Amino acid sequence: MVMEKEYGRNAMKKFLKYEMDKYLRERGRERLKELPLMLVENQGYIHYNKGSLVMYYLREMIGEDNVNKSLRKLLTDFGYKEPPYPTSHHAVDAFIENTPDSLKYLITDLFETITLFNNRALEANAGKTTDGKYALSLKVQSQKYRADSLGKETEIPVSDWIEIGVYAEPQENKKQGDLIYLQKHFISKKETQFTLILDRKPYEAGIDPINKIVDVVGDDNTKKVDFLSN
Repeated sequence: MVMEKEYGRNAMKKFLKYEMDKYLRERGRERLKELPLMLVENQGYIHYNKGSLVMYYLREMIGEDNVNKSLRKLLTDFGYKEPPYPTSHHAVDAFIENTPDSLKYLITDLFETITLFNNRALEANAGKTTDGKYALSLKVQSQKYRADSLGKETEIPVSDWIEIGVYAEPQENKKQGDLIYLQKHFISKKETQFTLILDRKPYEAGIDPINKIVDVVGDDNTKKVDFLSN
């Protein structure tokens, strides 16, 4: 959060992508077994790299105030006290207290299990409307998996709030344009079609564009927009 406040939200995509790539790379090298974040002890790629992703995503979903309220409760309940000391279970219980019922599935996904996604942008087409706006047709894919400790993945139904985003064309010497659209949408199918009306010309669009979710392939979340001839 210090990084975000110092360099702005646009800088977070690079950081989150780095953390995700390192987590995915190291879990592929795991020789014993991968543990859920809530149970991990000495696997740095989980409690550091995955932990960064999880805490940032939790903040994005339930709000910074609710995350801080949960952490403040831990400090109030256990600060400067004798044993028994707090465990990760106490932290997760505090997060549960401050998570709306509609988002409590996040606790299971982020802390109690090993959950991964395969999000992809499949098609992105746009055209100009008669009133000078831009109509974007976007088709995305979202698959959700639960992995066991040995890495075996089982697909489970998607029933999640996931961000859909659209970027403008990058300015000179910039790799990424401005985010001109970013909204959470409820995804419940493997493939979903969106139609968005935009004030600015879209250049790139996709699902989870900032890489906040642990994704088995994070490089295909967005796709360059094709413009249809009128």
